Amino acid sequence: MKKLLSAAALAAAVALGVAACGSPGGSSSSTTASAAGAKPIPELSPDQKVTITFESYNFGLAGPWTETFNELLGKFKAKYPNITVIGQKPLGSSPNPASDAISSVQQQAAAGKAPDVDQQGFDALNFMVNSLGAKPLEDVVGKPAVDANFGGAHPFSPSVTTLANVKGKTYGVPFVLSTPILYYNKTLFTQAGLDPNKPPTTWDEVATDAAAIKAKTGKDGAYIDCLTKGSKDWCLQSLIRSNGGRVISTDGSKLSFADAPAVQAVTMAQGLVNSGSTPKLQQKPAYTEFAAGGMGMILETSAVQSVFQKGAKTGKWELGAAAEPAFGSQPVIPTSSGSALFMLSKDPAKQRAAWDLITFLTSDQAYDVISSKIGYVPLRPSLVDSAADLKPWADAHPLIQPNIAQLAKMEPWVAFPGDQFVQIRDGWMSAVESVVYQGKPAGPTLSAAQTTASALLPKG
Repeated sequence: MKKLLSAAALAAAVALGVAACGSPGGSSSSTTASAAGAKPIPELSPDQKVTITFESYNFGLAGPWTETFNELLGKFKAKYPNITVIGQKPLGSSPNPASDAISSVQQQAAAGKAPDVDQQGFDALNFMVNSLGAKPLEDVVGKPAVDANFGGAHPFSPSVTTLANVKGKTYGVPFVLSTPILYYNKTLFTQAGLDPNKPPTTWDEVATDAAAIKAKTGKDGAYIDCLTKGSKDWCLQSLIRSNGGRVISTDGSKLSFADAPAVQAVTMAQGLVNSGSTPKLQQKPAYTEFAAGGMGMILETSAVQSVFQKGAKTGKWELGAAAEPAFGSQPVIPTSSGSALFMLSKDPAKQRAAWDLITFLTSDQAYDVISSKIGYVPLRPSLVDSAADLKPWADAHPLIQPNIAQLAKMEPWVAFPGDQFVQIRDGWMSAVESVVYQGKPAGPTLSAAQTTASALLPKG
């Protein structure tokens, strides 16, 4: 019971989802030329005091998230003593602060008090740009400065740099993310007569192995954390892309989450439930059960890697990690979970301080901390090859390797257009949930949800 409660506390905490700076008081780049005709933001003098707010759904959660972010803000203060950063979690009372992220910034913006730097999921990209006034960073600090931040001794992965771009401009700097990872309990694999060093590579193999675990150990076989409203749709988008489909046309005009590839992907997951291999659980109980050693496999974000490692150590079972399974011979197309940092400041001095914070939080130094203490994939992947950075940690934590390998072929988490993107996403995910866990027919249920959601798309 003690182990179960410990895993439950850890699991509840992770329900989120979870370039070098210049001298103190200065910019991380001397180039501040903005778009033609725009006035560049000023440099801060060393004695110029500036206070900015940084809203992140990582604050307010027990465990590695709040601790890590407070540590980063402490390091930033040491480097920029003239800049005070007030870290805050989103307004709201949801158990998962990420669920309050959009409503919080929307409420504050309406009152003229939007945070200066805001962390938002990639699914909110269009809303941040078109409705909340996120700043195109090239217009604020200049394209050379933006490019320089993505470069350096350990540059961003090319697949990452444009995740928060709209029409060729950078509105957000990608910050933390993961791709879908198949975590599995090697101990249960052995007990079920399976090879613990050969995790499944296809969904057919997942079904076979899950059935064996259920039959021979009595434990649940597998859980796909992509199929409830609380999980959002980033991971399900990957399943559908990997089965040859899309959730929306490439021009953003037509929804397609009721097309055959999506129906097939959701039906596959429904089959795991119907067979008894997948339990009918919401996100938090599923985290808890796997962390306590009571489940064979879970498709999940690497943000929970540290939680699962603690659970395995406490429960004395061995944790493994593998790439996202494929649909037969089709190539796996991972999509990204996670978020970007957006600048909402209107005051030039606060914009300069905000840019200094953004560049610091996406620097080599920051990713050394974020990856090693939380488990997010470093967006500057060559850090894992550097003995002065993440190589010792990566060598000691080989479970990060599937995520790093998937980074190169990753596609963006697609943001639905318009101010009602949350309603579109939540309506669709509620339909998926009813199919997988309540046994509703996939085709008609998804078609009905798509018809409803299509009316919420922007006209024209």
